[in-house]
Amino acid sequence: MIDVTVENFEAEVIAASMEVPVLVDFWAPWCGPCKSLGPVLEKLETEYAGRFKLAKIDSDQEQQLAGMFGIRSIPTCVLLMGGQPVDGFTGAQTEGQVRAFLDKHVPSAEEALAEVEEDLAQDALAEGDTDTALEKLQHAVATDPANDDARFDYVKLLLQLGREDDAKVAFAPVIAKAAASRRLGALKAWMDALDFVAVSASGAGAEAEFDAKIAANKRDFDARFGRARWLMAQQRWTDAMDELLDILMRDKAWSDELARKTYVAILEIIEPPKVKVADGQIPPEDPVVASYRRRLSSVVLS
Repeated sequence: MIDVTVENFEAEVIAASMEVPVLVDFWAPWCGPCKSLGPVLEKLETEYAGRFKLAKIDSDQEQQLAGMFGIRSIPTCVLLMGGQPVDGFTGAQTEGQVRAFLDKHVPSAEEALAEVEEDLAQDALAEGDTDTALEKLQHAVATDPANDDARFDYVKLLLQLGREDDAKVAFAPVIAKAAASRRLGALKAWMDALDFVAVSASGAGAEAEFDAKIAANKRDFDARFGRARWLMAQQRWTDAMDELLDILMRDKAWSDELARKTYVAILEIIEPPKVKVADGQIPPEDPVVASYRRRLSSVVLS
């Protein structure tokens, strides 16, 4: 819990809400209901162990802030997330009522722990420590099985490391969601490519076989798509997208837009993790991803 004034409002409320929900309690020393609500809020802040931050504003001393939020009666609590007010309540509330309010917005303990594990995994990957990253992501998925972002990163890393069977086991709980999720669908496209190569492509000579078919008929889209899948299995992502672009330049709608959908799946796979930047700044886009997005747009829209 922190007392907020005009001087520290930007740092302690706006900036802080970019990282964790901030509950702002507008109160005054003479307010009876404030005296009953305050201890409840402080108890829950301790119990929630960092999953939200409590900021208290004396509305008598900080009338400018009270006016900015349009406070007409106290106690009034306003919840900020991402620098913006998202919800609130007025008047004294029971502990159960405040808990129910918080649980609508504040991540559960499992979700918060999984998010920490994800961050640690990305830090480990940045340092080249794939073993630690894999361990953290596995823990994140086990802690919060509904966290599809953590599962995406976990399955993706398993595939990158060539652990296809483990990846399929980890992916199985969400396979039914793949058709409706671009990220999960991208993983399925990758695994489908691996299965295709395992069944259809003849080892090291596969690329030469595809090349021969394409040389004989540049509109042999089955051969081109097969070559793209073989390249995906080799994790030669830009080469695979180049092959898919060759299909799109000749027939954008081929096989129910399969080339475009697979191209988009590859973009999802190679998109780097989002990095945290200063408030108000836009993270830079990966130059390879940006270039291939532009190439796809120019072909599809031409």
